Amino acid sequence: MQLPFYKYQGTGNDFIMVDNREESFPVGDMEYISFLCDRRIGIGADGLILLENDSETDFKMVYFNSDGNQSSMCGNGGRCLVAFARYLGIIQNTTTFNAIDGMHAATITDDNRVKLQMRDVTDVKEKPDYTFLDTGSPHHVQLVDNLKMLDVAKEGAKLRYGMYGQQGSNINFVEPNGANIFKVRTYERGVEDETLSCGTGVTAVALAMHHTKRTDSNRVRLHAEGGELEVEFEVATNGYKNVFLIGPTKMVFKGEIVCKN
Repeated sequence: MQLPFYKYQGTGNDFIMVDNREESFPVGDMEYISFLCDRRIGIGADGLILLENDSETDFKMVYFNSDGNQSSMCGNGGRCLVAFARYLGIIQNTTTFNAIDGMHAATITDDNRVKLQMRDVTDVKEKPDYTFLDTGSPHHVQLVDNLKMLDVAKEGAKLRYGMYGQQGSNINFVEPNGANIFKVRTYERGVEDETLSCGTGVTAVALAMHHTKRTDSNRVRLHAEGGELEVEFEVATNGYKNVFLIGPTKMVFKGEIVCKN
């Protein structure tokens, strides 16, 4: 059986998109999903996302890391899925959809720039050398000097496994780059390497920088390796609310997957 797929990227974070409203994709085959995401013998992607029917909202997002495991929320993946849903004619310029961490709202412009509402954050743990918070996925945020020269894969893996064990955490290294602007590089669990961008990661960075008083703005610009994103938010009595991740999306190509029987 051959199944159409679409390749999307959001600031360099790339995803295989599949319209699974007819439930024809082999969801339980982790080995196959990992194969599809492999950049040498498969299509190549940071993750695979299924668009499925949902009784409460416009659609449902089911996200798999490139290792084949179903994962927690992916911000850039959610933004790309909104663009995919409009391409399929499911939505126009506004939408709500369900993901593993609950319901999300989003808007999309004519040039495929997506503003995605993230979950509220009620718990920010500030430690002497880092900040930890969950923005749909767990994130360690750590300021460093000379971010450009940092071996993110090596240092990220040390923290991902050494500090957080097998369950792990995403690791974000941050360097200020002007007023309300921060450079970010992220090691993603599940990918087990540095990615060009991480949506939940830059969201975590923006909130962590505000929480630790390194910015007083409620709109922060983040320079990832793959491009620029923005995060805006409101301060709540306990944490942050009305958190939005904003940035571009793009369809790269489309094709057909040869599915296993």
